[in-house]
Amino acid sequence: MAATGRTQRRRAGWALMALLLADLLALSDMLAVMSVDLGSESMKVAIVKPGVPMEIVLNKESRRKTPVTVTLKENERFFGDSAASMAIKNPKATLRYFQQLLGKQEDNPHVALYRERFPEHELGFDPQRQTVRFQISPQLQFSPEEVLGMVLNYSRSLAEDFAEQPIKDAVITVPAFFNQAERRAVLQAARMAGLKVLQLINDNTATALSYGVFRRKDINTTAQNIMFYDMGSGSTVCTIVTYQTVKTKEAGTQPQLQIQGVGFDRTLGGLEMELRLREHLAGLFNEQRKGQSVKDVRENPRAMAKLLREANRVKTVLSANADHMAQIEGLMDDVDFKAKVTRAEFEELCADLFERVPGPVQQALQSAKMNLDEIEQVILVGGATRVPKVQEVLLKAVGKEELGKNINADEAAAMGAVYQAAALSKAFKVKPFIVRDAVIYPILVEFTREVDEEAGVRSLKHNKRVLFSRMGPYPQRKVITFNRYSHDFNFHINYGDLGFLGPEDLRVFGSQNLTTVKLKGVGESFRKYPNHESKGIKAHFNLDESGVLSLDRVESVFETLVEDSPEEESTLTKLGNTISSLFGGGTTADTKENGTSTIQEEEESLAEGSKDEPGEQAEHREEGEPPVEDTSLPPPPEPKGSVASEGEKATDKENGDKSEAQKPSDKGEARSEGVPPAPGEEKKQKPSRKQRMVEEVGVELVVLDLPDLSEDELARSAQKLQDLTARDLEKQEREQAANSLEAFIFETQDKLYQSEYQEVSTEQQREEISGRLSAASTWLEDEGFGATTVMLKEKLAELRKLCQGLFFRVEERKKWPERLSALDNLLNHSSMFLKGARLIPEMDQIFTEVEMTTLERVINETWAWKNATLAEQAKLPTTEKPVLLSKDIEAKMMALDREVQYLLNKAKFAKPRPKPKDKNETRAEPPLNASANDQGERVIHPPGQTEDAKPISEPEKETRGSEPADRGPLELEGSEAESEQKQQPTGQRPALKNDEL
Repeated sequence: MAATGRTQRRRAGWALMALLLADLLALSDMLAVMSVDLGSESMKVAIVKPGVPMEIVLNKESRRKTPVTVTLKENERFFGDSAASMAIKNPKATLRYFQQLLGKQEDNPHVALYRERFPEHELGFDPQRQTVRFQISPQLQFSPEEVLGMVLNYSRSLAEDFAEQPIKDAVITVPAFFNQAERRAVLQAARMAGLKVLQLINDNTATALSYGVFRRKDINTTAQNIMFYDMGSGSTVCTIVTYQTVKTKEAGTQPQLQIQGVGFDRTLGGLEMELRLREHLAGLFNEQRKGQSVKDVRENPRAMAKLLREANRVKTVLSANADHMAQIEGLMDDVDFKAKVTRAEFEELCADLFERVPGPVQQALQSAKMNLDEIEQVILVGGATRVPKVQEVLLKAVGKEELGKNINADEAAAMGAVYQAAALSKAFKVKPFIVRDAVIYPILVEFTREVDEEAGVRSLKHNKRVLFSRMGPYPQRKVITFNRYSHDFNFHINYGDLGFLGPEDLRVFGSQNLTTVKLKGVGESFRKYPNHESKGIKAHFNLDESGVLSLDRVESVFETLVEDSPEEESTLTKLGNTISSLFGGGTTADTKENGTSTIQEEEESLAEGSKDEPGEQAEHREEGEPPVEDTSLPPPPEPKGSVASEGEKATDKENGDKSEAQKPSDKGEARSEGVPPAPGEEKKQKPSRKQRMVEEVGVELVVLDLPDLSEDELARSAQKLQDLTARDLEKQEREQAANSLEAFIFETQDKLYQSEYQEVSTEQQREEISGRLSAASTWLEDEGFGATTVMLKEKLAELRKLCQGLFFRVEERKKWPERLSALDNLLNHSSMFLKGARLIPEMDQIFTEVEMTTLERVINETWAWKNATLAEQAKLPTTEKPVLLSKDIEAKMMALDREVQYLLNKAKFAKPRPKPKDKNETRAEPPLNASANDQGERVIHPPGQTEDAKPISEPEKETRGSEPADRGPLELEGSEAESEQKQQPTGQRPALKNDEL
């Protein structure tokens, strides 16, 4: 019974180990992470997976950059370069530069600008969200978020094909000037695509991170201020970054980048230059056809798409040449276009654009409160910075000797984002690099309450509290405390002072009101705790790693004094309370999500808050007057490692509160925490402690800037994209099946005329196969267009079954020479080895007679099988199925090789027998100075073993022709093989290697 139990436990252990191994293998298939640098014109995708650190993904055309373009038809979609080429044939169904419509309502100036730039697209109106959607046809209508979701899904497919494993975790870059509505729109698009967004990282921050990661050794305690000037296709962003090393509690001294200042221009980029050049080329074409009764080329969408593509090419060429010839074959009405464009003409067309180049620089300096003398280097990023005039104007604006070009202008953001993805993922361990991003648009809280004035008159007072200040770091958490409310009330979350934006930028920005928060249950909480002292209504805000604001929870907090009886507490209870107080009440602060930098939590200590963010307050009160300080009890010890706000700390010092990391699990659940009494007072009197009660308050959010998609709408959009993806995969599978069938038909028809196939087939067999192939080819041409994937695969399976015998005979005859030659060599070597083994003297013989007889029998049987099979095969016609099969030859070789290898291994590790001693020989005395090792030792044999038995001794030193004594790795391999040989059961022979012959 005991043995049976042990066996069952052993089997259960093996089953558990196998299950864990399977889980680890499945987990290893999901280790890869990706980044998407989502530009206006093109995107770059990068991955990190085990063994592949930070690699740019190649698309299906083996290019490192993929156009952000989608072509949507009734029954198919195209992405990337394929869609870009379709823009000429079907411009209405080809969508590009649609990111500027994200988070925009229909009356936004950018919507009107998009209609002006691309009049071929019909933008419909969504009355529910006041946004626009693309109307390609009555059946094809997609919102900008859905189109972006398609692009993100396509980027994931590229990454998965490159990584050869599924990927779901991603970091996506967004422009630094994206507001809350635009960032939420990108997150919704990622949800539709089924991506788990680890972080939305600003593209300027990703570029700065890439620059710092590859120059880690150059960063020291001295602050270095670097300016990155990024002019892409759609916009321009200038960023001032400070690099230096800082000390952290977790990882010691580590490099850090901090965003100090940001300036931007939403519409200054390469696209606007190309549109100016396209308009110029259109005017030249119209002048060439002046006097003819033809319509304006601007009214032809296909012609304008061709001109835009040519303008992009000419702009690129003019960056290195003084002039270039623009030419398009068959621009419109089969009329060719050819015109010379000089760099001077191009610069004149874009003169007002070049005047806007210094604008972002000045904005960045103002927001950082710096001057140009403090900037050590200006580095160019983005494709549009390659325009010579841009560099000329920028160099003059910054007053430097030269501009830095020591970074990959196209791939820096993608590489920095994928480094951040690896840092946030739990599957990789990277060197820490602290990133402190900055808030571009300040956010504040506004609320109104009644105040008493003279003569008992009550009036309304409007209050504003800055929640997240401009250029303040994030991610961080803040807490606002409302002290004068005992009933349900509302407050508003809005943007702060946006005076740094111009009038046009303010119109593009959209609504400056974010959310109205309606609280329900405040009065009920006061009625529930009538005898408790109110500590205010606390609203917990979170500005996460993606720069998206959220209201985590709202709580109504109360306190009261309670007395505890020391006699009722056991010794273990007292000890537990003491230990709990030393470690912050036994609660731990919320763990940092995805391993990001420290989040400024509520109730932060005053000293820590002033160090990290001078002037920032994580908690604000309605009134500025300090409350009465309670000195009846000493303040409790601070939780170790807790992070909170200055205002909360003040509240804690006044009332002796502990950290609110202990929150109720359900609404209405109260939690209490107390301060243990001093050891000296415990015996004198019953100690009093403060008990905190926290009641969750109901929250209703009214989004004011742009309503988010509901969960049902998100689910429908995600299902719509999944259906389109399934349709595309089915279409690809059908095309692959049709191509395979067509290729098989043509290849087999060609093989029927080759000599090696004619040799093993009769004329009748070839005619039958040829007739079936011709019939299949005719069917494919006539009915194949409407055939399903299953029908195509069945047709291919029928043809393969028909030709299976012919192909098998040809393949076998191709393998015979090599296999028979290998068998002959093995037989000859085995015979020579057996002959040599029989010549070993009996005194030194290491093989038994049974072993040598067994080898001889296998050799003879193999020779006999070979000769008999060859003779039988010679009698068969070539058109019949052969009896000499390559797999049989391989099986015979393996059986023979196993026997030979067994004997070779035995000879390799055999120990020489000791020479017999002469009984009459006198033993010589060892010299006096002989060591103990030189003297012979008496060997005590186990019972039943004679002295003639083979002793276990050290192997002899090398002799001429033998292996060297110092064999390195081979010696280790030999010792392992020897141990394996000792563990082999009797009668079993291990599998051996061919290379021992």
